[in-house]
Amino acid sequence: MSFSKLSILLGAIGLTVSLIGCTTTTTPLSKNQLMTNSMNHLTDSTPRLAIIAAFGQEADLLIESTKDKKEYIINGRKFVTGTLEGAEVVITLSGISMTNAAMTTQMITDHFNLKGIVFSGIAGSLNPDLHVGDVVIAKSWLAPNEVYYNNTKDLPSACGKPGDISCLGIKLADNVPAWKNQFLRETNVMNSSNYKSVALTSKFGDTDVPMAYGEMRVDFPVDSKMLNMIDKVQKPTETKLEPICSGANCYHPKIVIGQRGISSGAFLANAEYREYLHKNLLGDCVDMETAAVAQVAYSNNIPFIAFRSLSDLAGADHDPNVAAFFGSGIAQRNAAKLTMAFIDQWKGQ
Repeated sequence: MSFSKLSILLGAIGLTVSLIGCTTTTTPLSKNQLMTNSMNHLTDSTPRLAIIAAFGQEADLLIESTKDKKEYIINGRKFVTGTLEGAEVVITLSGISMTNAAMTTQMITDHFNLKGIVFSGIAGSLNPDLHVGDVVIAKSWLAPNEVYYNNTKDLPSACGKPGDISCLGIKLADNVPAWKNQFLRETNVMNSSNYKSVALTSKFGDTDVPMAYGEMRVDFPVDSKMLNMIDKVQKPTETKLEPICSGANCYHPKIVIGQRGISSGAFLANAEYREYLHKNLLGDCVDMETAAVAQVAYSNNIPFIAFRSLSDLAGADHDPNVAAFFGSGIAQRNAAKLTMAFIDQWKGQ
């Protein structure tokens, strides 16, 4: 056995022993203690629907319509509670980037008692059949920056067999073609429902050693009940959306149920990569926040859905109308209309 593989084995066994040690030396919480801990919220315990917006104008539109407003500043971020369309809500901005979005989502989860999360903003289109101004509601969200970056285009075989990288504590996504030398990985996620489960093992000799707990996932689905509510608001809300006009030509935006949304810390301005994401990952829209919000929501067992209004075709030649579209506020107003229509259906949940 090579020194490097021996080191991995010893590290893996050490990790497993430490986890077992933690399990055997920690006194399990009673059911009442678990319930009490889950009900403690740092700022406000009123059950609320969280609305997280990517841009300030949309949040301002929603806050203007909110009644009985109360403002909290937490670590420099503003959170506004109140009643919107008859539902108790808390509204905030995510900030741009995956890290800001994840941090804000966990913060709002810790400080407020959330019954659900709605995330809304602008995105680039990955699907050439969609139109600027359309609002996409993806069924699931994925972050393609979780990759194994190989030296070659050959299938990685870090642990002996082609495609096996389990001894590193990670796993390749099944049946997803690589982007050049980058192979998509599954993401490890833990929550209160799965943390005792072994998500990934690797064989060292005759021993299957646990390498990760929880589960391994490629993407994070939106809540099925939330998605079903869209059927009731889709057509009535479409008639109220503002048209996108260029000269005398106008397009009336549609609300589209998409297959998958894509999020990454990189701003996508590459047509070849856009085509890869659309063809191989079934992506319809791309942004820099939503998949992070989806993962945090999943980790906290909180129902989640996202609305994204398309600003342009990602990676296409520069369109001078994009800046005008951003500046007009039409996308933000249309997204806000869909959000309010959804909340009207959501209240009472």
